[in-house]
Amino acid sequence: MKILILKFIILLWFILLLVHRDKFRKLIYRTNDWRINLRPMNGKEIKGLLGNIYPYDSNYVRSRNIYRLYVLLLGMLFFTTQAVGKMDISQNKLHEKEDGKRKNKDSTMKKLEVGDNVPHFKLEDQNGDVFDLDSLLGKKNLVIFFYPKDDTPGCTKEACTFRDQYEDFVDANAEVIGISAQSVESHKNFADKHSLTYTILSDIGNKVRKQFGVPGSFFGLIPGRVTYVINKKGKVIHIFNSQTNISLR
Repeated sequence: MKILILKFIILLWFILLLVHRDKFRKLIYRTNDWRINLRPMNGKEIKGLLGNIYPYDSNYVRSRNIYRLYVLLLGMLFFTTQAVGKMDISQNKLHEKEDGKRKNKDSTMKKLEVGDNVPHFKLEDQNGDVFDLDSLLGKKNLVIFFYPKDDTPGCTKEACTFRDQYEDFVDANAEVIGISAQSVESHKNFADKHSLTYTILSDIGNKVRKQFGVPGSFFGLIPGRVTYVINKKGKVIHIFNSQTNISLR
C-alpha cells in the first residue's frame, strides 16, 4: 500500500515537473512557441539547469531554482520508493520464513492420535545401523514405545517387560521398537546389559519424539513414556500413555 501511494506521488510530481519544464524551456530558448517542448534535451538546457546562463534574468533564475527543486525531490521520492520496496520484500520474506517455521513446528509437534498415519522416519539402532520405518510398513504390525532414558529403574522395567513378552509380539507379526534420546553407544550398553533383542533407536535431539507429539510429564520436565500400536497399513490403532505404570496389560 505504501508503495502505491509513493508511486502515485511520483507520477503527480513528474507531471508538475513537466509543466514547469515547459516554462523553463521557453525562458532558456527565449520563445513562447509550444513546439519548443518537442525538442530533446540538449546542452543548452542542461547548462541552463546546472549553471547560470542568464544571471541578470530574475525569472530565469527563479525558474531554474524551482526546476532544480523538482528534480531533487523527484529523485528523493524515487530512491525512497526503492528503499521501501526492498524493506517490504525483506519483511515479506521474513514473515514467510516465520510462517514456515511456525507451520513446521505445528506439524512436528502435533499429537499423534488413534487413526492417524505414523510419521516416516530414519534413525540409527543400537548397532549403528540405519533403521528405516518404510522397510516394515505393509509387512508387520509395529509396537513403538518412547521412554525417557536408558538404564533408569522405570525404563529398565518397561524394556525388560517388552523383552519377556517379545515372543508374543512375534506371534502377532509385530515388531517392537524402543526410542529414546540417548546415543547409539548408550543403547548398545543398555541392550547388552539386559539382553534386549528388539530394536532400540537413538533419537538424538528428540526429532522423532516431536514428530509423534509425545507429551512430556511433570510439566514437560521429563520426556513422556508412550507406546503406539500401529497396524500394517501404518495407522495408529492404540496408544498407551503412562509415566509410572509400565504394565503392558
